[in-house]
Amino acid sequence: MPEADKTVEKQRGRPFQKGQSGNPSGRPKGARNATTLALEVLLDGQATALTQKAIDLALGGDMTALRLCLDRILPPRKDRPVTFTLPEIKSAQDAAAVVSAVLAAVASGELTPSDAAEIGKLIDSYVKAFETAELSERLERLERMTSQ
Repeated sequence: MPEADKTVEKQRGRPFQKGQSGNPSGRPKGARNATTLALEVLLDGQATALTQKAIDLALGGDMTALRLCLDRILPPRKDRPVTFTLPEIKSAQDAAAVVSAVLAAVASGELTPSDAAEIGKLIDSYVKAFETAELSERLERLERMTSQ
């Protein structure tokens, strides 16, 4: 059985102290994997040929090939700008009128239900921020009145 003194040098343990990285600055923001970049260059160079082949395959009945290639070249759109006149919110009570306007826009087809849900989240965030600011102001006034 080896002695503890002789095995100490062979034991690796943690290469860095706890909480200390080997690369403190980390990977630079926006840095991308070299393999991904190389594949994108190859794909971009062949986009026209791939699109034509995918169309040919799709016309032959292979819809999966078309979907896969086009998703790489032109990814599906995640968000789109929404043009909708939103009534001004000057108080928390105005939020009810704004929500009513959003519902009317959904009913008339001016907004999709998912767009209305996102707008509703924005309205909710705005109202919460407004109420918080209003409560803070009221608390400061009360504190000033009690300290006088």
